Amino acid sequence: MVKPDKKEVKIAYFSMEIAVENDIKSYSGGLGILAGDTLKTAADLRIPMLGITLLNNEGYFKQVINQNGEQEELPDEYNFSKLNKLDIETSVRIDDDEVKVCAWEYLIEGQDGYVVPVYFLDTDLEENKDEYRKLTGRLYGGDNRYRLMQEIILGRGGVRILSALKYENIRKYHLNEGHAALAGVELFLKEMETGKDAQKATEEVRRKCVFTTHTPVKAGHDVFPMDLVNELQIDFPDEVLSRFGDELNMSHLILHFSYHVNGVALSHQKVSEEMFPGHNIAAITNGVHSKTWTSPEFQELFDQNIPNWRNCSLSLRNAFNIPSEEIWKAHQKAKRRLLHYIEEKKGKRLSEEVFTIGFARRFTGYKRSTLLLHDMERLLRIHNEVGKIQIIYAGKAHPADSNGKEMIKQVNEIIKENEGKMDIVFLEDYDMELAKLLTSGVDIWLNTPLPPNEASGTSGMKAAHNGVPHFSTLDGWWLEGYIYKKTGWAIGEKRDGLEVKELTENDANDLYYQLEHKILPRYYEFRHRWLETMCYTIAVNASFFNSERMLRQYAQEAYL
Repeated sequence: MVKPDKKEVKIAYFSMEIAVENDIKSYSGGLGILAGDTLKTAADLRIPMLGITLLNNEGYFKQVINQNGEQEELPDEYNFSKLNKLDIETSVRIDDDEVKVCAWEYLIEGQDGYVVPVYFLDTDLEENKDEYRKLTGRLYGGDNRYRLMQEIILGRGGVRILSALKYENIRKYHLNEGHAALAGVELFLKEMETGKDAQKATEEVRRKCVFTTHTPVKAGHDVFPMDLVNELQIDFPDEVLSRFGDELNMSHLILHFSYHVNGVALSHQKVSEEMFPGHNIAAITNGVHSKTWTSPEFQELFDQNIPNWRNCSLSLRNAFNIPSEEIWKAHQKAKRRLLHYIEEKKGKRLSEEVFTIGFARRFTGYKRSTLLLHDMERLLRIHNEVGKIQIIYAGKAHPADSNGKEMIKQVNEIIKENEGKMDIVFLEDYDMELAKLLTSGVDIWLNTPLPPNEASGTSGMKAAHNGVPHFSTLDGWWLEGYIYKKTGWAIGEKRDGLEVKELTENDANDLYYQLEHKILPRYYEFRHRWLETMCYTIAVNASFFNSERMLRQYAQEAYL
């Protein structure tokens, strides 16, 4: 294990959630998974980097589906055994109080032993009032006040904890989404303390800050009433406040303090430029950590046929040299592991010979989780006349998202109504380990966002590392990864401007058409062509849509 000297570390990566491993429930979904994949890749590439996040010692929530098919949220269990509590503290001002902050350390070890540390901020200290002790408990829990206080701890507390830890040579602060925007304010105040005026201080901070925005959905950008900001942050600089009116948009705040801003796909760049007019938005398309998301079966296959893949994800393009029957054997082994899990958890035996569709992600309106089930009569006809289908669902809805929770209930009601007609299962409490099983064990990965609301999406990239083709509306990364008949199938054409109802009806019709006339015949009748698609999925998409390529882009375009 090679732990870099603190003087060597140049990049601090701030994220509200960072998924380092499954047992440490400091993540809710894609944002945290991406952050973890980024830092794992930094360790592989020996990039002098560290991570800053909140402890979230109650996790996000443990999902249970009750007898009515409804999501219930329970506190999650948290494994501290791999975290090391450090003997350092700092404090931040909230309202009239000094809130103490300590840190726990987790070490990510790269391919050759190089280490990237992650620091989990914790306010559960005896010196703090109960209100503050809970701030690093439940991820995304509570109201606006709770959320703003969390972001004060992450942004301002994160900068201060780095000083307490003696990291004195940080040159870049990479802020993963707007939750960490107050790091910019803390850096600004530090520059002002040296005697710089507001303009010079802002210029200095801008040289240091990199901002990645992750969502084109307005609700995904935190906005706080200015009265609340003034109440909780009495030292908030007037030179910054004067730029805003009655509310503080955290994305706009960090845009003010960042010299490099990027979206997470080419299509998201265009949407972000419209959302933030007057700002230069770059595009760095997301990727996933190849070794994390490649199943044991495909790791063994790649080790035998592409010896350098662990050191160079680009070498996965050599999947063209792997015999197709070996790809199929590896896939069927992964599929059997998934079906065994389902039998254990649900008491339901699915067939490894039946075409299996996987759909797993956060349940919320624009992701249209029920699109596949839009016309069950038509889907059942395809199932009975063209080729057998079985469907596996998983995913959580935010506790406050009543629409997302209703979709989970709808899926489970449809499952009950069609018992004996088609095998459909919903796997509760979606997490990293279940994601690994699903993205490697299904036959096709389905994604149905309402364009242009998908910033990027990464689950299909994970599936690609296991030879699982993608089937999606043309949104997010799929606009870059889709090659007709080669890497998967598209639902509809690239378009926008239609009414939501009309667009959903059109997409459902096209989804069923593709299943009936393109996908199922290829799977059941032309297996050699299906295997060709699996091979292209690895060689073309997995070799590019990985975090190694992504982080090299950040290094070249944002960090240097």
